[in-house]
Amino acid sequence: QVQLVESGGGLVQAGGSLRIACAAPERTFSTYAMAWFRQAPGKEREFVAAITRSGDTTLYADSAKGRFTISRDNAENTVYLQMNSLKPEDTAVYYCAATPHFGIYTNPNEYVYWGQGTQVTASS
Repeated sequence: QVQLVESGGGLVQAGGSLRIACAAPERTFSTYAMAWFRQAPGKEREFVAAITRSGDTTLYADSAKGRFTISRDNAENTVYLQMNSLKPEDTAVYYCAATPHFGIYTNPNEYVYWGQGTQVTASS
């Protein structure tokens, strides 16, 4: 069982920036591909960004391209999502997810472990 703990959510004005983090007190963190998903009220959970085990490859939803950056620090067992130019439509609960599968995935069904989520609100 891998426990994922998100932090860094909050309220920002539209156009602002926020960095959220996901920590895993897990020595094998580097063996998991990671991703961020989000879910707004009344909507399905959607893919935001993903990163491979080594961090050499990243993938973004169209809505995140050019504004969000996913990164990881395997020495600190942490994955980050830097969000710039936030829009009100980015408001959602953001979840990090981990999978032991090799590769990079946008499908939430590929991910085995999930964090509890952190609320991000961009006010207009």
